[in-house]
Amino acid sequence: MAPWALLSPGVLVRTGHTVLTWGITLVLFLHDTGEPDPARPRTHPIPPLRQWEEQGELLLPLTFLLLVLGSLLLYLAVSLMDPGYVNVQPQPQEEAKEEQTAMVPQAIPLRRCRYCLVLQPLRARHCRECRRCVRRYDHHCPWMENCVGERNHPLFVAYLALQLVVLLWGLYLAWSGLHFFQPWGLWLRSSGLLFATFLLLSVFSLVASLLLASHLYLVASNTTTWEFISSHRIAYLRQRPSNPFDRGLTRNLAHFFCGWPSGSWEALWAEGEEEEEGGSQAV
Repeated sequence: MAPWALLSPGVLVRTGHTVLTWGITLVLFLHDTGEPDPARPRTHPIPPLRQWEEQGELLLPLTFLLLVLGSLLLYLAVSLMDPGYVNVQPQPQEEAKEEQTAMVPQAIPLRRCRYCLVLQPLRARHCRECRRCVRRYDHHCPWMENCVGERNHPLFVAYLALQLVVLLWGLYLAWSGLHFFQPWGLWLRSSGLLFATFLLLSVFSLVASLLLASHLYLVASNTTTWEFISSHRIAYLRQRPSNPFDRGLTRNLAHFFCGWPSGSWEALWAEGEEEEEGGSQAV
């Protein structure tokens, strides 16, 4: 590996996320949560999570550490895995699938990407940051330094859910350790780091909550961030009154999280087209 590869954006972002995660965890474990008394300074401070350990309650600290580790592993899995790149050289199975797709009645024809010149399946999009076409493209996540697409989107939603649990628990631990008292200079020296951690966790919790809610809404309606934002620019969605891929809440969730088959995107698009034409003729 070339030395400059260690300074690539992906390595720097993932290293920064890892350091920040364990740094905040250390602050929550090591910071004094006891209410300080200026007249009687404490000589043996009790850290937040280690207070449970001293009381013999090991389950809660271990559970918190396992959740932090699980969220970090999920983050690395989503950021390092193939999000669903379209192969530049199609395999025989993919060529047969593309031929079958082209035979679907009234299905939108495949188009060739103007950047990497591959035949784009329906719902795929070229990512300029990754320089590849991604199947069922959702968005490029700068915090992951990777695309979110067909293969890693379910793991991305699971990561958001687990990360939100960790953030909210950490937010509770930070708040429980903040005891405001005067003089403020002494309080700032003793609790300034924990207060900064609380503010950081508050921002991260808000962002994670909004992201999780928006992605659950999109998953429930079987659409992507790119399709939701840019439906007026996408050929297969332009001038269409409804989402042709929506199969109902239960089937959408089952297909997304469990991989239950619901037909190819091209077949669903053609079926929606036929339903709309049949409805217009009936009117």
